[in-house]
Amino acid sequence: MKYPLDEFKNEIILNLKKTLFKYKCEIRLEIPAENMGDFAFPCFSLAPQAKKSPNEISKDAADKIEKSKWIAKAEAKGGYINFFVDDKHLISSTLTSIFKLNEKYGQLQKKDKKAIIEHTSANPNGPLHVGRARNPIIGDTIVRIFKAAGYNVESQFYLDDMGKQVAILVWGINNEDKISKDINNYYPPGSAYVSSKKNNADHQRVVFYQVSSNLMQRDDKVANEIGEIVKRSECGEHEVINLIHKAYSPVLEGIKESLNRINITVDKYVPESNFVKDKSVNSVVEKLKKSKYCSKEEGAFYLDMEPFGIQGRNTKFVFVRKDGTTLYATRDIAYHLWKAKHADLLVNILGEDHKLESKQVEIALNLMGAKIIPKVIFYSFVSLPDGKMSTRRGRVIYLDDLIDECVKRAYDEVEKRRGKELSKKKMREIAETVGIGALRYNIIKVQPEKDIVFKWEEALNFEGNAVPFIQYAHARACGILSKTINKKREFDSNTLKHDSEVKLVKQLAKFPLFIEEASSGYKPHIIASYLYETASKFNQFYRDCPVLSEKNTMLRRSRIAVVDATRIVLKNALQLLGISAPEEM
Repeated sequence: MKYPLDEFKNEIILNLKKTLFKYKCEIRLEIPAENMGDFAFPCFSLAPQAKKSPNEISKDAADKIEKSKWIAKAEAKGGYINFFVDDKHLISSTLTSIFKLNEKYGQLQKKDKKAIIEHTSANPNGPLHVGRARNPIIGDTIVRIFKAAGYNVESQFYLDDMGKQVAILVWGINNEDKISKDINNYYPPGSAYVSSKKNNADHQRVVFYQVSSNLMQRDDKVANEIGEIVKRSECGEHEVINLIHKAYSPVLEGIKESLNRINITVDKYVPESNFVKDKSVNSVVEKLKKSKYCSKEEGAFYLDMEPFGIQGRNTKFVFVRKDGTTLYATRDIAYHLWKAKHADLLVNILGEDHKLESKQVEIALNLMGAKIIPKVIFYSFVSLPDGKMSTRRGRVIYLDDLIDECVKRAYDEVEKRRGKELSKKKMREIAETVGIGALRYNIIKVQPEKDIVFKWEEALNFEGNAVPFIQYAHARACGILSKTINKKREFDSNTLKHDSEVKLVKQLAKFPLFIEEASSGYKPHIIASYLYETASKFNQFYRDCPVLSEKNTMLRRSRIAVVDATRIVLKNALQLLGISAPEEM
């Protein structure tokens, strides 16, 4: 699938190859600063071959570039050749492309490649908490971007059904009579928090985990009983594994409900125990034991990580304990080898606290000759500027609490602005759309590796870089279109000459480029940047160019077409972020 800017780029490349035929160089185009052209080619790498300055090379080459239906002119500046597109041709081609493809506009050519994207993978011992809220949101956005980029995509949740956390939960549920008094002290029956979450199994059962975890720290007998559950599950005892599944299943359903509230579904849940049951983890152990980097200490087997640049206390990567059981990371290696049999590309979304273990797994996979090594996107955690939302005793703030607060604050904003003209039902609908959109957008707009302090005044800002500003631009476009009768989408690109018109359509033309960059560079945040820039340019267009009141019939129709095209692109880009595009706000 070729888009207008693809054709423009191809024509530039052909021209450059013809003009620079005597030089050995890879032709890579850059996007220059505004008003400096639409694409640019840097000549600096050619200077040693040409024995000329980049300025001289760019000037000589620019003079030889011929105008065409795409290339309006080429200009040398500062060692670059800047190419300017023919605005009329680009506007005509872009609007035609958007109306032809509609909801598929921006999507790239189908690739014969499958990507497995693993995200969330939270321990099923309680609700998702705010700190890790970035994981499912980044993961789901990457899934959507890769689908738009033409990949066959499957999302996976790696289910830790063998670790200590679920063992603590199992012990608590199966010893309810012993800990009922502690539970009542922890969250008294009828307390506001428990009542508000009474239908959420993940919120109910986390109490068993919290109480049992505290008890384990004080009582060696409880610790030993929990340790026995861990050991028996890791030995593959079906009875214990089934007991664990029965304990966490309601919690997992609660996690799924939370994800569903923010428009996230997972294609496949893969239990860790699968790789014990099918003996594939045994195969991993045997292969790692044969590595020249493997050593044995007090019955435990480990890989020496020092030759791979890992220093300090973490030079020993233990993959078999002295009692013969394997570790989470060992089974994770088996999981990645299994995934590699079913995909061409593996992507993992992990918190920054998993960097060491992820590196150890990567080294082990390389030692085993794995054909596919996962690309890992690490993220920093989310924090809140104050503790107002903290649950009882300040233990943790759950994702459900954050969602509720987002929707509540969004409702207050909508009521303040339109309370006199909208019904409560309509305001609630808008608040749900805006609130959940604000949560997703405010998290995804920041590069994953950077910290986030979630601030309400930023998330629900109708004027700045926040989702209400973008959603309002879409709603405004819908409002304009509801008052028109230009159903045939007639336009004449010759009439669209205003700077704000040209800049907006050029911005719409760039959408496929942003999808390509977001997928190839694993940069979900640039889609948020694109949306903000598009909404800003649309507002400038609306300010500078009358639409419904324009008296020139063809110009009015052409501007209506630009509004319609903007609506389509805003909606498509919002969907990449899992955010709804409201028709009214």
